[in-house]
Amino acid sequence: MTGLGVTLPVDEGLSAGQYLDLARLAESVGFSDVLVGETAGPEVFSMLGMIAAATSRIRLGSGIVGIYPRTAVTTAQGFATLASLAPGRVFAGVGASSPIIVGQWHGLSFTAPLSRLREYVAAMRAVWSGERTALDGPLVRSHGFRSGFGRVEVPVFVAAMNPRMLRLAGAIGDVAFLTWTPPDEYADKIALVREGAREAGRDPAAVGIAASFWAYAGDRPDEARERMRRFVLQYAMVPTHRPSFRASLAGLGEASAAWERGDRAAALRAVDDAAVDAMCALGSPDDVAARVEALRTAGVDLPIALTPGAVAGDLQGAAQTVERLGRVSV
Repeated sequence: MTGLGVTLPVDEGLSAGQYLDLARLAESVGFSDVLVGETAGPEVFSMLGMIAAATSRIRLGSGIVGIYPRTAVTTAQGFATLASLAPGRVFAGVGASSPIIVGQWHGLSFTAPLSRLREYVAAMRAVWSGERTALDGPLVRSHGFRSGFGRVEVPVFVAAMNPRMLRLAGAIGDVAFLTWTPPDEYADKIALVREGAREAGRDPAAVGIAASFWAYAGDRPDEARERMRRFVLQYAMVPTHRPSFRASLAGLGEASAAWERGDRAAALRAVDDAAVDAMCALGSPDDVAARVEALRTAGVDLPIALTPGAVAGDLQGAAQTVERLGRVSV
C-alpha cells in the first residue's frame, strides 16, 4: 500500500455531493487512495459507496470506522459490498475511536478496546473467508453466519496511536494507520509496530505503514493556521490521544488545566505555532509536499493528507490543497 492518499475532511459541513467532488478530484490528479472518516459528517459506507460508483481507479476505505457502534458482521458485510462493486480497490480502516464518540455520542461502553479490536478484526476476516462463522470470544461472538458474497480480499488498516495499540497493529493489521505524529517521532512508533509483528510471529516488513497529517495549501493560510490550532487543541484534549502530543505541544499541561476549568480561550493560547507546525503542514504546495517526503523518509509507505478548508464549509480551500498537492507530489 504505497502512494499518496487523501482523507476527506468530513467535519466540514459539506454535502455528500461536495465530498464526492473532492474524491473525483483526488482521482483525477493522481492520488492513490481516498479515505472517509466517520464522526459527525457523512455515514462512512454510504459515502464510500458513492465514491466507488463514481471512480474507476483510486483505492478507497475508511479512515476510520469505529468498532463499537456496529457489529463485526455488519461492518464486514459493508466492506464486502463495496469490494463487490470495486474489487481490489477497497480496504477497511478500523479503530477503537475515543471515549467521547463511543460513550457520549453513541451511549455505549468504551471497554477493553485492545481486546475488542483484536476479536473484531478476526471476526471480519472470518466473514470474508466465505465460511460460516464460529466465533465465541469474550467480546465478539457470531455463529452460523455465511456471507452471500463468498470469499473477498480486504486489507485491514488498524488505527493506532499509543504503544499497546501500535504493537497490536503490528500483530493483526495488514497496515498500521498512524496519525497526530510529527515526522521525527515516527521511527519510535514504527519500531513498536514491528515489535508487535515479531511477537506475533509475523514478518515485520510485511506490515505496511500509513500515516495521516493535516494539510492546507489554499489561498487563506492565516485563517487555516488558526483553524488548525483549534484542531490540535481539540484532539490533544481527548484522553486517549493526549500522550501523542507530549513531545510537540510544550503547553500541554497549561492547555489541559485551562480546558478542565472550562477556559477554552486560555487553552487555545497554550497551543503555540510550533505545535501547529509539528502536527500540520501549511503553506505553499511545496511546503506540504515537503511533509509528504519527510514522512516517506521516516518510513511511512502511504502518507495521507487530511485537507480541511480555512473555515468550515470552505470547499474551495480543500479542493485547492488536493489539486496543488497532487500536482507536486503524485
